[in-house]
Formats: sequence, structure tokens, C-alpha cells
Amino acid sequence: MSEPNVKEVVREKYSQAAIRAKSGAGWCCCEPASAREGSGDPITSNLYDAAQEGEVPDAARKASLGCGNPTALAELKPGEIVLDLGSGGGIDVLLSARRVAPTGKAYGLDMTDEMLALAEENKRESGLTNVEFLKGEIENIPLEPDFVDVVVSNCVINLSGDKDRVLREAFRVLKPGGRFAISDVVVRGDVPPEIRKNMELWVGCVAGALSETEYREKLAAAGFESVDIEATRVYNVNNAREFLRANGIDGDAIAPQVQGKFVSAFVRAVKPTQGKASG
Repeated sequence: MSEPNVKEVVREKYSQAAIRAKSGAGWCCCEPASAREGSGDPITSNLYDAAQEGEVPDAARKASLGCGNPTALAELKPGEIVLDLGSGGGIDVLLSARRVAPTGKAYGLDMTDEMLALAEENKRESGLTNVEFLKGEIENIPLEPDFVDVVVSNCVINLSGDKDRVLREAFRVLKPGGRFAISDVVVRGDVPPEIRKNMELWVGCVAGALSETEYREKLAAAGFESVDIEATRVYNVNNAREFLRANGIDGDAIAPQVQGKFVSAFVRAVKPTQGKASG
């Protein structure tokens, strides 16, 4: 799938998610229709504890399509400036804003009008004043160089058709010593291409997850150091069985090739305080 097509598929799916969340319905773009009511989605469920869910409007929680909880692991401090790439309904921006208050600020960047409208509603309902949502693409961040202390993101970078550019942009807007702290889907080990594509479609809505090695190499190429990748949730073929069956794939037959190889991970890195310049 070409980059423009990937972008339009993502835009359409997230527009639908925003509309459903605004109407009071939760949604995951990777679930079969029969699974949308009742049992929780294995990717997006149980990422936030009850206390965190209580800190944000219900629509922000229902619009969350992430695969992790970067704000819980990013060790945010009062006074810091945070940027969330692909902020959706705003759950991670609002949680970040509370942690950096009263003197810090949280920015959210999204390309989807429906999500931005929902995020603005959630901002108003939250009462938070140290929040700003920006329209734009994560490949072209509309902020100045050396501007933010922390970049977070929740299962969005895997959706980009130009991940190298996203990582270079994240590096550019971070201050020297700034932290990159995201959740994303990561592939571990070798998986046959046709199986990998279908599992990525299930886990990430569109194919495009990086392997651990690729993530490390791309972060290093962008200028980051102290790269660390920590698995937070492992997906197995049983979770994806219905989706695979609908695509003509026998889950039992491929289980040994898939087990433990698709994970949600917390990806950390740091912009050096000296050395390679932004750009």
C-alpha cells in the first residue's frame, strides 16, 4: 500500500472512530463487527487504570485506539512540555497535561478533523487550560526545533508510511536531553510475509509495524541514543483467530510462526544534550 493510500485509510478509520466515540460507542478498527459489543478488544482494553480513566471525559476513553499507556511510563514532571503524536480523542494529552501542571503544557497533533473536534470537546469538559490541539501530520510537526521535553505517541507511528521522517521530526522538536517515550506495535523475529501482513492488519489496522532491530536502527539514524524497547503486551494467534479466518488463514496452521512475535512495546530514546544538531 502506497503512503498516500495508507494515510487515507488511517484518516477514514479514525474519522469513523471519532464519530462512534462521540455517539457513546467504543470502537476498535481491528475488531470484527461481531466482537465490538461484549468482550473487550485484546489490543485496546485495560490500558488505563480506573484512576486514570476517571481523570478524562468518557468520550476520550472511548476514542482511544492505542496499544499501550505511554503517559504511565514516560515519567512526566511538572513544568515539562509534552507532544502527543496522533493524539486522537485526546486521552494521553489530557493525562499528560495533569502530570505537567501547573506550569507545563501538553500538545496533541492529529490530522483527522473529527478527532480534533472530539478532542476539543474533551478538553472543554476536562476544564484543563494547559492543553493545545494542533492539526497536522506526524511527518511534518508544526512546532519549532528544540521546543518540547517529551514526545509521546500511542500506537500511531506504525501507521505512518514514512517512519524515518516521523522519527527525524520527533528528534527535531525535542530539546537537547529530551525524551522519546512511545507505545507502538513491534515485530519480533521472522514471520512469512503474507502472514505478517495479515497479523499487522489485525494488530495495527494497516500493515507497517517495524521489527525491534528496525526500530533501533531508525532511531539511531535519526540521532537518538539510549534506545530501549520493552514489551508490554504479547499478542497470540487465538486473539486474531476470527480475523484470520475471515481472510482465509488457518490459525492453527500458522500459530507456531506467529506466537510471541507481535507485541505492544514501550519504546524509549533520548536526544543527546550535545552533538548531532536538529534537522
